[in-house]
Amino acid sequence: MSDIVSLMQDDLIMLVLPVFLLTVVIESAYSAWRKLDWYQWQDFWGSMGIMLITALVDLLPKLLGIAAMFALYEISPLKDAFGRQWWAWALLFLLDDFLYYCFHRANHEVRFMWAGHVNHHSSKYMNYGTALRQGVGERVYKYFFWLPLPLLGFEPAMVITMMSISLFYQFWIHTRAIGKLHPLIELIFNTPSHHRVHHASNIRYLDCNHGGTLIIWDRLCGTFSEELEREPVVYGLTHNIETFNPVRIIAHEYRNMLRDVRSADHWHDKLRYLLLAPGWRHNGPDERARILRK
Repeated sequence: MSDIVSLMQDDLIMLVLPVFLLTVVIESAYSAWRKLDWYQWQDFWGSMGIMLITALVDLLPKLLGIAAMFALYEISPLKDAFGRQWWAWALLFLLDDFLYYCFHRANHEVRFMWAGHVNHHSSKYMNYGTALRQGVGERVYKYFFWLPLPLLGFEPAMVITMMSISLFYQFWIHTRAIGKLHPLIELIFNTPSHHRVHHASNIRYLDCNHGGTLIIWDRLCGTFSEELEREPVVYGLTHNIETFNPVRIIAHEYRNMLRDVRSADHWHDKLRYLLLAPGWRHNGPDERARILRK
């Protein structure tokens, strides 16, 4: 139990939070100095409210997730097989990043998971404040996506550390201040350009670029889209919600999803509203992203 509590306390993201907040100050000051429209302060404080709620909601799922990791590590036939060798960290990096891709893509393509992730995309502004507007509902099931790693013999402390490093990396790509980087970097890594596409509401960009640190999974799995000068990114949702209230932002898609479930007469349609991608309708036009992009 002490190991679990120790991991809960030694959260890398909480340790670097002051750096994140300082970066917000610098970016917002630059935006004001250059008279750019990168920040809207009601929107920013909505993001801060969501960040605080996320931290509270995350406590119990994280505790259970870490406990499950230790339990699986103890029964793993590969326990202590490779320890903390450099190549074990390298392999863990690749596996962690692939699992993040799967988790993130599922958050966009399964309606009940989208309901827990959508608040991260609800801002019509792309800035470092938006980076802190994390999905609240997704915290409930997030850690279970990473349970295969301790079963494969990776220490829970290594897994949690790698998850934190991945989130730390993803912070800096939530900005309009950095243009496209060297082509080789853009080819391999997730960059501000790639992530601007991910936050777009333009039809051609919907549900693309789910990668965490690497963009190669999107290139391999057919979910990659390039940021194009001829089509500037429009941030937010295809149907924006006009509120800055953190609770309403968090709850709105759950309310819409339950309304749709109640509207269906048959159980198979009710399940489809939960399990298919957002935009599916049993009695109307199919507005799922893959359909709209055709």
